[in-house]
Amino acid sequence: MSLRYRVLAALLGLCLLFPAQPGHASDKDGEDGYRLWLRYAPLDRSVGQQYDFVGAGIALDGIQSPTTDVAISELQTGLHSMLGLSVAEHPLAHRPAITLRRIGAGQADPVAANCNLAADISGGFSISVSTEGDEPKIQIAAFDDIGLLYGSYALLRHVQQGKPLAAIAHCEMPRIAQRLLNHWDNPDGSVERGYAGRSIFDWWRLPDHVDRRIIDYARANASIGINGAVLNNVNARARMLSAEYIAKAAALADALRPYGIRVYLSARFSAPRDIGGLPNADPLDPHVRQWWKAKADEIYRAIPDFGGFLVKANSEGQPGPQDYGRTHADGANMLAEAIGDRGLIFWRAFVYKAENGEDRVKQAYSEFTPLDGQFADNVIVQVKNGPLDFQPREPFHPLFGAMPKTPLAIELQITKEYLGFSTHLAYLGPLFEEALDADTGIGDIPKPVASIIEGSDGGHRTSAIAGVANIGSDRNWSGSHFDQANWYAFGRLAWNPSLSSSTIADEWIGQTFTRKPSARQAIATLMLESREAVVDYMTPLGLAHLMGTGHHYGPAPWVDNLERADWNPFYFHQADRNGIGIDRGRNGTNALSQYSARAAVRFASREEQNLPFLLWFHRIGWNEQIATGRTLWQELVLRYDRGLSWVEEALTKWNGLKADIDPRRHAEVADFLKIQKREAKWWRDASLAYWMDRNGQVLPAGAEPPATSLEHYKGLSFPDAPGN
Repeated sequence: MSLRYRVLAALLGLCLLFPAQPGHASDKDGEDGYRLWLRYAPLDRSVGQQYDFVGAGIALDGIQSPTTDVAISELQTGLHSMLGLSVAEHPLAHRPAITLRRIGAGQADPVAANCNLAADISGGFSISVSTEGDEPKIQIAAFDDIGLLYGSYALLRHVQQGKPLAAIAHCEMPRIAQRLLNHWDNPDGSVERGYAGRSIFDWWRLPDHVDRRIIDYARANASIGINGAVLNNVNARARMLSAEYIAKAAALADALRPYGIRVYLSARFSAPRDIGGLPNADPLDPHVRQWWKAKADEIYRAIPDFGGFLVKANSEGQPGPQDYGRTHADGANMLAEAIGDRGLIFWRAFVYKAENGEDRVKQAYSEFTPLDGQFADNVIVQVKNGPLDFQPREPFHPLFGAMPKTPLAIELQITKEYLGFSTHLAYLGPLFEEALDADTGIGDIPKPVASIIEGSDGGHRTSAIAGVANIGSDRNWSGSHFDQANWYAFGRLAWNPSLSSSTIADEWIGQTFTRKPSARQAIATLMLESREAVVDYMTPLGLAHLMGTGHHYGPAPWVDNLERADWNPFYFHQADRNGIGIDRGRNGTNALSQYSARAAVRFASREEQNLPFLLWFHRIGWNEQIATGRTLWQELVLRYDRGLSWVEEALTKWNGLKADIDPRRHAEVADFLKIQKREAKWWRDASLAYWMDRNGQVLPAGAEPPATSLEHYKGLSFPDAPGN
């Protein structure tokens, strides 16, 4: 272990013993959201007394490491804060209350065996309770040190929610091996599609100074099982692969390593030409291949556990192998060869071209399915949850289930580029759950997207999931207190895709806001309804991509004059006097043909259960009666009104929780709900004004007319919208 690493490990221990906190957990006026779901607020005595025995201390049964140091320090910090007890570290001979037990290779462990804990799956753990005399004893057992850390966080999560000791015994293993955050952060500190301030990666001061915030970032990620971080934007700068930036990335890797987090870099495909002095970046050129091999070796000398590269190629103007007449497989395999068995290549499937006249939502499928089976075994094709672009609602991507010989990762967006940035309350747990649970229709029994990415029947080398991070320099990390829940939900679902969004919401509320049952239920209801409300006032009935161009702020369904057809919102709805929506069946773009037969039949149906995707797959007349018994126009107006009404009611309900939430955070959430109320009305009014201009319809009886003219809405401009 290097001197720098030993010093850093010691500092990590001190940071956990004396965490930077804005005030004691009971100091309600001091709450600012910095501590996320690791507040460790004191338990009521009636609940906490069942855990008094933990004051007998903690012991490690195994070899000490920086990771076990973190686990013990986190337990000491959390239990002391919640229970008011000093929890010292003791040798095993002192009969400690909590034992962290590293199971040796080939060593039998009855608890691990009983719950099928596997030695070859990193991070799995068991928590068991036994009794010696009158005193309970807790054991956290795992085959590796990161499992002991994950088990420690699971114990703390249980205690934080005020759950009984009797229910603490359980075991867990991650269902997906690689659980990554993708940061769209730039070396100048800006964050593309970031709504929470500047980047937390202070590249200017690295490698000499690693900010304390990086340690707290690592703690938060480890507590929910995230084990990888792509440090820079997929629209990558080539200089991120220079010696200067490799040294900076190495400093971050050293800080994150004790928490089980590997670092990755987004690689610009043209780097051999941009910074390597070569005349081209052709993946079949031997000089280019050698350049990448030497660059990979250089990175691994600095970062021995470097995770690998994420690549955006031949998409939205980014360079790639197709510039040289090569395929995505040619480009990915060149990088896979350079890295070898040391790491992974994540190759994004988000591709579309101006010169391609095919329906934009079909292009990724058309480009990638012919390549199934041609990718190296350390290449993972990273696919967005839907075939368009992180919309408030999309059908699942047809690539899931269409490339059985290729490991696929699902890419989810945590930052809400199309769901109101950080100011709209939009809990994304239901969106993530909907995407993971979607039945691909492959085979005779339901086969959800989650089973595809888990690779349970694909025989692939690994499995992966990625989330585009919403993390920034704002004190509360995510710009909004409620947006912390989306980071949390991603991590929990990445660990176990079978968890429900309601279970995750309740967990997060109990750790973040309050343990009071009535308040927890009220907040959970708001969270679980919020995403559907955003869909209603932004993109009801399967509409999509109606946002302002470039910045994606606010409604602009009228835009139809951009240089590329598929950049125009009009491209995605094509509203005229006769109707609205895209026919993606046999008589239209035939995008339905890219889905399995069962899924295609489902999406082709116009029954009420399929209304969420109605205008995605169908073109409907304004006065055509739909499954609800109303005309399409009546239903659209109803849904816009329903979305706006929900926000108005949410603000009232939140104000009713004032006594249960600390004053500062309550006031900040209330302010954001006021913004959401104003902007939801803007979305509703501007959209209806435009649709009426296109269809010549009048509003149904009782519907309020738009507040002002269509020309007013068209004239609005937002050159300073964040995250652009």
